[in-house]
Amino acid sequence: MTDHDWLAERFEAERPRLRTVAYRLLGTTVEAEDAVQDAWLRLSRSDAAAIDNLGAWLTTVVARLSLDRLRSRKTQGEESLDVIPLDVIPLDVQALDAEGGVDPERAAILADSVGLAMIIVLEQLTPAERLAFVLHDTFGLPFDEIAAIVERSPTATRQLASRARRRVRGATSSGAPSPERQRELVAAFLAAARAGDFEALLRILDPDVAVRAEGPNVAALLGPARETRGREEVARQALLFRNAAAGAYLAMVNGAPGFVVFVGDRPFAVLGFHFTGGASSHAIAGIDVVLTPGRLANLKATTFAGA
Repeated sequence: MTDHDWLAERFEAERPRLRTVAYRLLGTTVEAEDAVQDAWLRLSRSDAAAIDNLGAWLTTVVARLSLDRLRSRKTQGEESLDVIPLDVIPLDVQALDAEGGVDPERAAILADSVGLAMIIVLEQLTPAERLAFVLHDTFGLPFDEIAAIVERSPTATRQLASRARRRVRGATSSGAPSPERQRELVAAFLAAARAGDFEALLRILDPDVAVRAEGPNVAALLGPARETRGREEVARQALLFRNAAAGAYLAMVNGAPGFVVFVGDRPFAVLGFHFTGGASSHAIAGIDVVLTPGRLANLKATTFAGA
């Protein structure tokens, strides 16, 4: 076995963990795969014999690459802490199989994934806050190691993670339903939209449900408004979706149940859902609709129709 083959074998053993780290930091499998592949390129050009702890070295490289991507992703100017543009939120869509599972190759990542609501919260954090929170709270890296990545002192890095933790806890303590219940609600929404069942839609929508849409084809799917609030108005909008619903397939959207819509073999829209409710009842609290062709270009109808 050559030195290159030995190094490649060592890297492949680390790849699943590195992919999970990158996914939690970036929120999409595509960007996570790119970061991990870039880490391999850096490793292949490095003096591997001088690396004492390969796993730690690779984690640091992936974290730094992810930090660069997070910084470049930030838009100019200050964003609202309550509503951020949909085009800022990463879009990660995975087909579900007949039993409601995901592609086995992606199962390890999505098992550790975060839902759309969490993705939105993480996008509101600064890149340094996000990195400190994810690396420490999820992967247990000590603050002195994270400090070197974000170029802060260990004390300042601890404060970054603490601020992020408070915001995440505040946004995820609303009693969201289980993943199984979320799938039930999304399937019920899709079935009611296909059937044109207004009353069934009302039963699964929160009174203050909101729909946001992004893209040039918003009017074709939802009418003239890009943001709609209220159960009855959203239910009426959903009825406009009746014809397009024939080409809809259940999917995982940023780690939570949603669906993707095709017109023929062309991707037309992705719908991601937010949920609310207590122990006894749950409802759909928000729907984000992405119709921007450039963000949907990598979706293939055969992937979903054959799932």
